[in-house]
Amino acid sequence: MQLYASEKKSTLMQFNRTHNIEDLNSGMIGQKVIFGGWIEDLRKLGKMTFLTVRDVTGLTQVIVKEDTSKEIEGITRQSVIRVEGKVQETKARDFECEVKAEKIDVLAKALHPLPIDPIGRLESDIDNRLNARALDMRNQKTASIFKIRHHVLAALRKTLSEKKFIEINTPKLIGSASEGGANLFSLDYFGKQAYLAQSPQLYKEQMTIGLERVYEIASFYRAEKSHTGRHLSEFTSIDIEAAFMDYTDVMDILESLVVSVYKYTAEKCKKEQETLGIEIKVPSSPFEKITYSQVLEELKGNGEDLKFGDDLLDSHLRIVGKKHPGFFFLTDWPMKLKPFYIREKDDDPNISRSFDLQYGFLELSSGGTRLHDPKKIKERLKEQGLDPSKFTNHLQSFDWGMPPHAGWGMGLERLLTTLMGIDNVREVILYPRDPDRLTP
Repeated sequence: MQLYASEKKSTLMQFNRTHNIEDLNSGMIGQKVIFGGWIEDLRKLGKMTFLTVRDVTGLTQVIVKEDTSKEIEGITRQSVIRVEGKVQETKARDFECEVKAEKIDVLAKALHPLPIDPIGRLESDIDNRLNARALDMRNQKTASIFKIRHHVLAALRKTLSEKKFIEINTPKLIGSASEGGANLFSLDYFGKQAYLAQSPQLYKEQMTIGLERVYEIASFYRAEKSHTGRHLSEFTSIDIEAAFMDYTDVMDILESLVVSVYKYTAEKCKKEQETLGIEIKVPSSPFEKITYSQVLEELKGNGEDLKFGDDLLDSHLRIVGKKHPGFFFLTDWPMKLKPFYIREKDDDPNISRSFDLQYGFLELSSGGTRLHDPKKIKERLKEQGLDPSKFTNHLQSFDWGMPPHAGWGMGLERLLTTLMGIDNVREVILYPRDPDRLTP
């Protein structure tokens, strides 16, 4: 078994961990092992103490007899220990084997009372858990969420790489508003006005000149005072941009990406699904496609009389979501509702080449075909009351031979909530930032 360098040589002590807990099995009876972890539970029975010890890989039982028990005198649950002992048979139903301790080192003692119970016997509300987020990671349901998140990110990168996309990293400190200045956090940057980026939109478009297909998975920022279970001030966005593609092409990529994430995690995360009490079911494809105009007709049948060009409110999308509860694309939005960089349809300049990916009422992604003619972009900027001179650095790249291109952005946290059946995005991000939370 390969050990981390920090496990091979410790400046504090020679830890010399020989195994992770998941490696221990009944075929090792009589073998000496060294491992570390935290005490999840302990109970005394006569002259023996029974410890359940967990590391990130699993759980085992440790038997501490009287001659060794002095080493753990006064020990508390959640304290970190190092165990040397021999694997032996066990009568416990929940374990394949157990370890008889020969030596125990207490590496770090947990001070009680703890702010939350990480075992979950006593439930804590989400705000208390977030206040003690590091300790919350010892709750196996919470840990399972973030193990699944890890695999989702692995699946995203794997699939996009296979589709010949190149990962990029764009600035998060920017000197001008990338999409018109709405909902931006501003800050002083050495005496200059700066903003936190709400998307990589302009940068990823520019990168299609030479790299053609690019993607980024990174944190972005939106200054919306929204207090819902689906909004965050700092969120993780998955963005792609591809040269020589139309909005229908990038829709196909998005659909295949979502399906691949579901397939990958359904197979790789069986233990986590069991812990969470869920089953990840791969969505059927192709996803349904409905147009903005069709949605207006559906809403009209529910007593909502909207005109072409009216935005769809949350209440409207909830009505639509009841009829379309799974994944579907909402296409062909009015141009007036879209940013300056979205291209219109050739046969109807009032309709955009754009889409949203919905999961019921929940918007997961928005994208479309981009304008690549600098003259039209300048006209569109003026139409939307924006000053083209503030976009000089971006517009100059269009004079260097900008290929036609399309792309989209998708919220990772929202995708994760669909995957795991979780209502609140704060559950699937380590340290959420919203209008009320800036710590820890």
